[in-house]
Amino acid sequence: MAAPVPTGPEDDASAVLDELSRNFTYWAPGPGNGSLSSAWYRRNQVHLFGVLLAILGNVVISISLNIQKYSHLHLAQKEHPKPYFRSVLWWSGVLLMAVGETGNFAAYGIAPITLIAPLGCVSVTGSAIISFVFLKENLRASDLLGMTLAFAGMYLLVNFAPNMTQAISARTVQYYFVGWQFLVYVILEILVFCILLYFHKRKGLKHLVILLTLVALLASLTVISVKAVSGMITLSVTGKMQLTYAIFYIMLVIMIASCVFQVKFLNQATKLYTTTTVVPVNHVFFTTSAIIAGIVFYKEFLGAAFLTVFIYLFGCFLSFLGVFLVTRNRENEHLQQSFIDLGNIPGKQMLDKIQPDSNGTSYGTLPDGSDPTQSQSGEKKEA
Repeated sequence: MAAPVPTGPEDDASAVLDELSRNFTYWAPGPGNGSLSSAWYRRNQVHLFGVLLAILGNVVISISLNIQKYSHLHLAQKEHPKPYFRSVLWWSGVLLMAVGETGNFAAYGIAPITLIAPLGCVSVTGSAIISFVFLKENLRASDLLGMTLAFAGMYLLVNFAPNMTQAISARTVQYYFVGWQFLVYVILEILVFCILLYFHKRKGLKHLVILLTLVALLASLTVISVKAVSGMITLSVTGKMQLTYAIFYIMLVIMIASCVFQVKFLNQATKLYTTTTVVPVNHVFFTTSAIIAGIVFYKEFLGAAFLTVFIYLFGCFLSFLGVFLVTRNRENEHLQQSFIDLGNIPGKQMLDKIQPDSNGTSYGTLPDGSDPTQSQSGEKKEA
């Protein structure tokens, strides 16, 4: 006799719980749990594919950023530069960025958030390497140390991230969406967001921590919705249609809206502060927010041993420290000259420094040595 199909709300909830219990693999017996053994590889092939997608996506993003940077530098050297959005090179960078973000989007659908989110440090370290090779920028000792720490952190993250496989179906997302843990989390997040927004808008506080905390609070909703949308699309592609559920479109709206407002606050931060200050702080805030969101909404790290969690957090710390070392004082290297050197502009002949040393005797005089104040006073006397 066939088992009855669940029809009521309680039966639906129990069916979802049964589905979740089959998805989680923390309690799976066998050697190699939490280590890079052959058994670990067999259980985590899908996760490793997600890691590969995320790493390749972040590498492509770093390439796209350097292409756009080279496009701006190339246009700036022209005597009559055209707008950057008319440059084919700049648009190729935008296209590559879209490809990289698509890789990250797919990675969230097949691997835990706590595994994919910290891998954003690849784009920072990769950008430093590409800038050194192709743009001939300096590679400092702190860059090498930062890359080493970031790669060591990534090794620990991949090795000790949640050892779980979870099919993200519409029913699963619905169950999580109405769970008391997520509701409490969302209420607290909304309260904190409104308080910070009040101080930012009404009190005029534009501190970096306030702006990037607003970004991080939105980012937590972004990663939750991205994983839900990507997971449901992945299941639909495999033949289990999920796009007919309303929760798919709810998550799609949340994903788009949170991304738009993230970009708004992030742009405000980059206008007020240097990139070398914004990038490491934003990476730390975003990753921390994403990890908390994955733990609260998707129950990641459920059943994990204390040592596993500790080593994972230590890997996050190493990646944070690596990003900080790579970005530290990088922009200052390009600001050593306090004057414009006309010899670096094609078609121009360098005559003298536009802005001489303020401590020198020639400060405030013209290149021929005449004093503009004396000449003006002489003209007044003659008049």
